[in-house]
Amino acid sequence: MEAARRLGDVELVSADSMQVYRGMDIGTAKPSPEEQAEVRHHLLDVAGPEEDYSVARFQADAADAIAGIESRGHRALVVGGTGLYVQAVVDGLALPGEWPELKAELEGQPPDALYRRLEELDPLAASRIEPGNARRLVRALEVTLGSGRPFSSFGPGLGAYPPTRFRLAGVWVPRPVLAERIAARYRAQLAAGFLDEVRRLAATMSRTARQALGYKELLAHLAGEWTLEEAVDAAVGRTRGFARRQRAWFRRDPRITWFGAPTNPVDLLPALLGDWSAQ
Repeated sequence: MEAARRLGDVELVSADSMQVYRGMDIGTAKPSPEEQAEVRHHLLDVAGPEEDYSVARFQADAADAIAGIESRGHRALVVGGTGLYVQAVVDGLALPGEWPELKAELEGQPPDALYRRLEELDPLAASRIEPGNARRLVRALEVTLGSGRPFSSFGPGLGAYPPTRFRLAGVWVPRPVLAERIAARYRAQLAAGFLDEVRRLAATMSRTARQALGYKELLAHLAGEWTLEEAVDAAVGRTRGFARRQRAWFRRDPRITWFGAPTNPVDLLPALLGDWSAQ
């Protein structure tokens, strides 16, 4: 937001796989209506929570959004942490097809069995997926078995980072600071009504939406599986694990220029804008 304010000709494109869903506002830290009124945002609220929004759909929607932004003489600033979504836009990834019958067969199997099978067929893909994330395990196996090639070969598993017209910047803070920021954010979200948001959406959420960080754990609490404290502890732990994998994902890309801050990432803005203006 502050970069957009300083630059003046920027529109923001969210690359967050869960901010696409209408109604999932508090738990995804979606920009407020006031922020959206101040700076134009794209790819927020483009799907209902009952839909299974895909990376292929995001790739097409992002291409349309960026073309529209540039047609107005503005620049697109793509922001967010869903690595595959970012790379789908930056590199125009060739995305795998779908095999519905195979998918239906896999969906009936327990996650631990799916994970073991993926470890045998595509260990690289398995290393990037939580063992309990049945949705992603099913997709990885569906593509691996249906296409006859590893799921990881369709994305960063190729290890190819070709020249791109996009300028890439990464922001990091020390891990202890990040860990506390994650815990503090959940406290703030709960105070803002996160649990009520999950309760309101629970009956309509798709398999994809139900996997969102925090939502999955609060849904388990509402189902009587965990106390609220246990659910929040689990959400904090899963989010910290996601942050570690997220950092590892982006660290592989040599095209990214990294900027580090001891506490507040906004302090990096002069260096970031200076780097952009110098190239």
